[in-house]
Amino acid sequence: MANITLVDDDENIVASVSLALESHGHKVTAYHDGASGLEALETSPPDLAILDVKMPRMDGMEVLRRLRQTSSIPVIMLTSKDEEIDEILGFNLGADDYIHKPFSQRLLIERVKALLRRAGVEGLDPIDPAAAEAGKAIKRGKLSMDPARHESTWDGRPVKLTVTEFLLLQALAQRPGFVKSRDNLMDAAYDDQVYVDDRTIDSHVKRMRKKFRMVDPEFDAIETLYGVGYRYRES
Repeated sequence: MANITLVDDDENIVASVSLALESHGHKVTAYHDGASGLEALETSPPDLAILDVKMPRMDGMEVLRRLRQTSSIPVIMLTSKDEEIDEILGFNLGADDYIHKPFSQRLLIERVKALLRRAGVEGLDPIDPAAAEAGKAIKRGKLSMDPARHESTWDGRPVKLTVTEFLLLQALAQRPGFVKSRDNLMDAAYDDQVYVDDRTIDSHVKRMRKKFRMVDPEFDAIETLYGVGYRYRES
């Protein structure tokens, strides 16, 4: 169903996670350190990557940081740490989801399934009931979005977005001028079985703005309405 790259130095986790994913039809390729995992991700990009945070040679955060310089493939982070700052840092670096160790295999399978669905990898029915509308290309001022190809441009220049970032921007750009609460954006970008808080949405929006400002320093199309949410302003 999907090609998945798993990078974790714990052999027990690699064995159990690989078995669980393969039992659902996925093909899993595993690596036991960050450096070899990153090389594989860059040379043979999978449909989805699962990265442990704490690994030898190169930790998961550094793998994610380097990967996001060239790739927008969906990424789930595995962490045994309880510090909230790790999640915030991971989301700021471009992670799509987080799972805390120890975790159930069922939870992992559901998270993988949800992220693949959001990325349109498996050919599953989209989670948004307005799928036909969501699949249409969008043109808003300098912004162009093609959901079928997962491509976005600003004034003709490509802007690489992660799956989550793309879905959030799509939700905002579909109705310029209308305010989307953080709850609305969560519903647009995340499966019902995935819980995220307000700060996760804020982290994704912050990263989106940064990417567009690398193309256009004057980018200000995503407005924050403090205490309310966000809206897309078509210039």
